[in-house]
Amino acid sequence: MANYKSENVTLGASAEKVFTRLSNLEGFGDLLQRVPADQIPADQRGMLEQVKVTADTISFPGGPVGDITLVVTERVDPTLIRLEGQGTPVPMGMALHITPINDEACEAYVDIDVKVPMMLAPLIGGTIQKMADQFGRMLRQIPFD
Repeated sequence: MANYKSENVTLGASAEKVFTRLSNLEGFGDLLQRVPADQIPADQRGMLEQVKVTADTISFPGGPVGDITLVVTERVDPTLIRLEGQGTPVPMGMALHITPINDEACEAYVDIDVKVPMMLAPLIGGTIQKMADQFGRMLRQIPFD
């Protein structure tokens, strides 16, 4: 299993607020729709327009393999939201890790685990790392008030 981790980002809200906002994926979908277009890099706008969200699933374009759907499989209030791939060409999962700092801030990062043959890792590793980095950067854009 290959693991790709975003950078740690500091968020100006408690871990509880971040967890509450993001544990219901529909709320995350609503937030994505409200991000001003000028704050989304041109190369990411198309992807965001194709994201589909329900309370427990998120689907997004996966390039040549088609849409990738992740289903919430674990919620640990307020530190973890884990999702697993459904119908993906290879087993994969994604987790949002939230670390409380104090009542007004927390740190968070996203990690993506993908089970791929060793010879394919160099071919897809850059794309998966880019996806992890994009999720990490998107966390900074979310209002948690």
